[in-house]
Amino acid sequence: MITIGQLARYVGVSIKTIRVYHDKGLLPEPDRDASGYRRYSANDAVDLIKIRTLAEAGVPLARIRDLRSATGQEFQQALREIDDELTDRIQSLRATQRRLRQLGTGQPAPLPAEVEAHLKRLTRWGFTPRWVDLQRDLWILVFATHPDRAATLFDDQAETLADPALRQLFLDYDQAYDLDVDDPRIDGLAHRIVEATRERYGPDEPPELEATSEIPALIQGTVNASSQAWQRLDMLIRAHLDA
Repeated sequence: MITIGQLARYVGVSIKTIRVYHDKGLLPEPDRDASGYRRYSANDAVDLIKIRTLAEAGVPLARIRDLRSATGQEFQQALREIDDELTDRIQSLRATQRRLRQLGTGQPAPLPAEVEAHLKRLTRWGFTPRWVDLQRDLWILVFATHPDRAATLFDDQAETLADPALRQLFLDYDQAYDLDVDDPRIDGLAHRIVEATRERYGPDEPPELEATSEIPALIQGTVNASSQAWQRLDMLIRAHLDA
């Protein structure tokens, strides 16, 4: 038989914690000896280790108390569920740790790694910083508002830009920023984009794009406001597609 102080030191908790477990009904109070001191057995030590382990895993005390009356099978099932929950928390904490470290370097990453890598490729391919920044804004909005469809949209664009001919259309769109609004190259580029769009998707827009049309529209509005040439290009593309 051991005292409460000896039990606390052995298990690694405070005497106050043991008393809280008594009050909450998690650990039955043992009998007292002739001097009025509680005396604990080896079984009490085992029970306290179980309680401490579950509590450290984030299991609420009320749930721990309920598990005291669980059958062996129920207890094992509960442990598996708790283990799964703990695994999810560990993964979440690791993700938080990565973001914290990125924040410490002054380079927070608001987008998935594959999108960040894609944006770096845009620079290597010759897209202007203006275009890369617009793309970053677009993907932040899409991933924030439509996380269930964002990956599909991104994969589609990444596949498109992997084709050198289609990539050149986007590069030409980027370079059209400074063209005069009446420059005939804008009309030619609009026709080429429409032909490529119909060839890739058929007569209709991709359903994934239709489902998130308000987000590209928001970005396109910003794009159009920054360049009259882009505004005319967008108008011509829409007119040809509608026709």
